[in-house]
Amino acid sequence: MSLENISCQKSFGGWHKRYKHRSEVLGCDMVFAVYLPPQAEQGGKLPVLYWLSGLTCTDENFMQKAGAQRLAAELGLIIVAPDTSPRGADVPDDPDGAWDFGLGAGFYLNATQAPWSQHYRMHDYVVQELPALVEAHFPASDARSISGHSMGGHGALVCALRNPGRYRSVSAFSPITHPMECPWGEKAFTHYLGEERAKWREWDACVLLENAQERLPLLIDQGDRDDFLEKQLKPEALAQVAKAVGHPLTLRLQPGYDHSYFFIASFIDDHLRHHVQALR
Repeated sequence: MSLENISCQKSFGGWHKRYKHRSEVLGCDMVFAVYLPPQAEQGGKLPVLYWLSGLTCTDENFMQKAGAQRLAAELGLIIVAPDTSPRGADVPDDPDGAWDFGLGAGFYLNATQAPWSQHYRMHDYVVQELPALVEAHFPASDARSISGHSMGGHGALVCALRNPGRYRSVSAFSPITHPMECPWGEKAFTHYLGEERAKWREWDACVLLENAQERLPLLIDQGDRDDFLEKQLKPEALAQVAKAVGHPLTLRLQPGYDHSYFFIASFIDDHLRHHVQALR
């Protein structure tokens, strides 16, 4: 599978690069970003953190706003940021142009309902196709971790919980923890998966955690001034499940912080160190 480099900038001795490629899983062209630390030019393979962004975002949000490159360069960590949904003229969008569904809102699941099922298979893209591509074209090892924000936090939790042994660690900022019981999730799941709520359980972190086959410690940061906290994100629901089943969870409610990348940039170093400790 070929890659087309569309931009390249030096950062903290390494390189931030964006690539376009044809995704067989999604049936469209996709763009992803990769940060290659200085150690990538010294031989050998490096561990990889996959970052999943939230609603309305692309691969650019995290790379431009989170400030992760400085510490990633120090730690020798590759960071890969995919887009948040399939894109292209043939990819269906919300017919009303809503921002919380369709383009930019793939929810990191495999859709089963027409017309979404033809393209909206972000779970398989993130878990299988993209890592295979990264590991074939870059000095990337199969030591993988995953993290994300909001919808991407939901994606990170679900990818890790559904694929035991695939990732060494997982974390999230302000994740949608219980999408079956929040407006964003109910809307997305109804369209992508259909009306039968039993099928939604396969994509809900709270449900998946109840029967998790491995005990990857969860690190979650949540701002207490987040406008979406009570109605959409529901971290207390995940905490209750984790306590009930004895799953290790560090949930940090950060006073004064909201849902923005100012929040992410404030604590991203903690998350990078959390992942590198597991990856090594």
